This record gives sequence, C-alpha cells and structure tokens, in this order.
Amino acid sequence: MKTRILLAALLAAAPAVAHDYGVGALSIAHPYAIETPPNAPVAGGYLEITNAGDADDVLVSASVDEAIAGATQLHRMEMDGGVMRMSEVEGGIPVPAGETVVLQRGGLHVMFMQLVEGLEAGAEVPATLTFRDAGPVEVVFAVETRAEAEARAGGGHDH
Repeated sequence: MKTRILLAALLAAAPAVAHDYGVGALSIAHPYAIETPPNAPVAGGYLEITNAGDADDVLVSASVDEAIAGATQLHRMEMDGGVMRMSEVEGGIPVPAGETVVLQRGGLHVMFMQLVEGLEAGAEVPATLTFRDAGPVEVVFAVETRAEAEARAGGGHDH
C-alpha cells in the first residue's frame, strides 16, 4: 500500500503529459509504454528522437524513480539464428545529425526493470533521458493499452 501511495504521489507531481519534448537540437516525440500485468517484472519504453542539428549525439542513459522501477536500461532486440534476443546497448544509442532514431517494439527501446508495480493504461511514468552532448531532458512516458500501441505500430510484439 505504501508503494502505491508513493507511486501515486510521484505521478501526481509529474507535469501533464505532453507528447513532444526537446533539448538542444534534439526533439523527442510521444514517449509511451504499454500496460503490463500486475506482477510483470519489466516494461518497454518507446519514442522517436530527431536530431535537427549539425552534430551527432548519443542517448547515453534513461532513468526513472526507484518507486517505479529498480533499474532502467537502454536495450535492443534482434534476431540471432532465428531466436529473438534482448541485450543492453553498450555505449548508448547514436542519434546522427539530421536523422530520426525510432525506439520501438522489437528493436531499440528503454527497458524498465524490476517494476515495483505493473503499469496501468492511463498512468504516466516520469523519466530522465540523458544525451552525451545535449544533456538531460525530463519526459513522461504515457502508458497505453496494448491495442492503442499496436494500432500506432501496425501490429508487432512486445516482451
């Protein structure tokens, strides 16, 4: 019960969900996560990063309050000999100048690990994304239903 109250207080203190954020020459569009079962240990976070600048940057980390998840990492999913494998991205996710990098289901994503509670549709997950050059930016991942996320992505899968 204490955890639920703390989580509710953290979420209430978060700014209203705006779907676009920016830092330096970078813009971050529609961060979202997908609802999980109540005891799920992990959840993925997805978004698009556009670099309108002249210099490359790197997303080096993501973090959330420990009342939400015990650890947050940058991950990749890829096929290896017919088997889907997931691993932490070493060195961060490059964001080349003039390009958009999509963190999506089945590919690069933010991984919320050791969830304190499952994520419910309609909730918000405040997070900090840190870039090598542009620095930190506060974002809010909107928690969506699986159907909402699949409609946006045109199907697919999640962990």
